[in-house]
Amino acid sequence: MKRIISALFALLAISAQAEIKLPAFFSDGMVLQQQTECRIWGTAEKNVNVSVTTSWDNQTYQAKAANDGAFEVSVHTPEAGGPFTITLSENNPHHTLLTLQTYIGEVWLCSGQSNMEMQMKGYKAQPVEGATEVLLDCADPMLHFFSVKRLASLTPQDDVEGTWSEATTASVREFSATAYFFGRALRRQLGVPVGLICTAFGGSACEAWMKADWLKAFPKVQQTITEDDVKKLQQRCPTALFNGQLAPLIGYGIRGAIWYQGEDNVPRYDYYAPLLSRMIQGWRTEWQQGDFPFYYCQIAPFDYSVTDWALYNSALLREQQAMVEQSVSNCRMAVLLDVGLKDVIHPRKKRIAGERLALLALNNTYGVKGLPEFAAYSSVEFRNDTAVVAFDRSKEWVYFENGSYSDNFEIAGADKVFHPAKAWVNRNRVYVTSSSVKQPVAVRYAFHDWVVGDLMHDGLPVSSFRTDEW
Repeated sequence: MKRIISALFALLAISAQAEIKLPAFFSDGMVLQQQTECRIWGTAEKNVNVSVTTSWDNQTYQAKAANDGAFEVSVHTPEAGGPFTITLSENNPHHTLLTLQTYIGEVWLCSGQSNMEMQMKGYKAQPVEGATEVLLDCADPMLHFFSVKRLASLTPQDDVEGTWSEATTASVREFSATAYFFGRALRRQLGVPVGLICTAFGGSACEAWMKADWLKAFPKVQQTITEDDVKKLQQRCPTALFNGQLAPLIGYGIRGAIWYQGEDNVPRYDYYAPLLSRMIQGWRTEWQQGDFPFYYCQIAPFDYSVTDWALYNSALLREQQAMVEQSVSNCRMAVLLDVGLKDVIHPRKKRIAGERLALLALNNTYGVKGLPEFAAYSSVEFRNDTAVVAFDRSKEWVYFENGSYSDNFEIAGADKVFHPAKAWVNRNRVYVTSSSVKQPVAVRYAFHDWVVGDLMHDGLPVSSFRTDEW
């Protein structure tokens, strides 16, 4: 009897050893990036031969697990479609261990802080505008989500917690509203499966999404991190979310990334542009997919005077954000100057945020014709008592949402005192003047915490800007 029990335990041990384990995002319902080489990795019994068979082409890819059990293969994906299957087997003896239902399409990483994390159901007493209508008509078997569970960590993790879900009323309600609207727009325009991986954490700092080596160029950032720092600072601790929520995903094939973050960095606005630029560079280096598209939201206006950050003008952070697309390749910003809430830091108009990100992707990544684009301030010329402001990407000409006037312009002379100004538009130029300033040297537009942007181009807002560096 003892021998029988011992044999059973031995068989169980062999079975356990033979189990192939994959990170959580390699699971039923996953979407792989089309027409590329997609990595699949996991662990098995050491030195065992692992076979990965893809149903779309009946190809079998093989890898030998290392002494620590780690294995990896790269599979070639076809044009978008599905569902397909991926089967993982042991070669000797040959038997199937895992079969995964898989779709092939467009995959996007979605990251940031609370405005990216904010689910379709909203926060307490902070709803997402139009959520009810969306939930009544959101089922889509070709739109799939993966939400990464929050985790701040001192050390890089190998896996995350989460599952793939197709778009249903229940899953959409619990998923990022901004990311959902982004993905829905891609689905409607491209007609292919779309996979969205959301790894976000409310209140997170940009520094938390970066590796320690990248932060050495920023002496104002805490350089030595301990376990106590992670416990105390959580999502604001440098490197903590890179380690906990991003590192495990690196290598999963993506088309690009969308980003909605910046509010936490308002008090540290002065180096946000180089900080975010370094983060983008770092992510691209880690992924080894070249300069993949990176599209991000400029934070919406909010009255920060009600917070501990009353001494800071968040327009300075918006300015830093606007600088990034000027210096980083394949990177563009979605302006949200017209959708803020004075007393709530989480705008309700998440559909606008998601669809403006989708505009950037459809315009710049997918080459869809006929879509509008964001104009941006380019230069100013002073003609006696009048400033003449010019814009890039403004072939449809700029205009004021309210008609012929705007209260958002200010003008200053050499004394650096700004006065409310009269502004009018002629084609793609804005003319600004004030009876209080005879010789202007600087112009500002909507350069305050709380504003409602009204300078538009082709239905889209122009970012707040200033011509000075005071």
